[in-house]
Amino acid sequence: MTIQEPAVARPAGRPRSEKAEKAIIEATLDLLGEGMGVSELSIEAIASRAGVGKTTIYRRWANKEDLVVDALATLKAPLPELSGTSVRDDLISLLDAMRRESAQPRSRCVMNIAMSEADRYPRLTERFVKRAITPRREAMRAVIERGIASGELNPDLDVDMGMALLSGTMLWHTKWAPEGELAPDLAERVVDVVMAGIAPRP
Repeated sequence: MTIQEPAVARPAGRPRSEKAEKAIIEATLDLLGEGMGVSELSIEAIASRAGVGKTTIYRRWANKEDLVVDALATLKAPLPELSGTSVRDDLISLLDAMRRESAQPRSRCVMNIAMSEADRYPRLTERFVKRAITPRREAMRAVIERGIASGELNPDLDVDMGMALLSGTMLWHTKWAPEGELAPDLAERVVDVVMAGIAPRP
């Protein structure tokens, strides 16, 4: 009597190909960067540019919006490691990440095109903000609240106002300031000017 080995169940689905995923993400960003809006963007066009079949895309993303969110998220640099010893230094690190991101022309172009249709694709915008923007806001809020608790910042400081002063000033420089390379010390200068107003008064 022959004893058969028990069948080993195969894992559901096919193993993901990092090479294919990278090609799909890059194709999505390339098409957006060339001026194709989210409404014009199609899975067919992305598949053609990436050199994959549509089923390869649908195996990883349920729809176009999910793919665009993941593609846009790759343009955001990871949150910098914060030392936690100086509120000033941590705020500079957070704002300098914004400066470095804006220095990439492709990233700026793609983000502007994609976000120009925010009203038409509110779910896409909401998911992108939750994935890429909210963690940055929470990190800045935590630093400011720590500064209030440690006495480095005014105890009566409105945290949201402090965040708006810091991030809003950086956004002005990265989005609406005259064309040209941003100064390497921009984040430091912004933090010092803002902290002059939100630090404890003698």
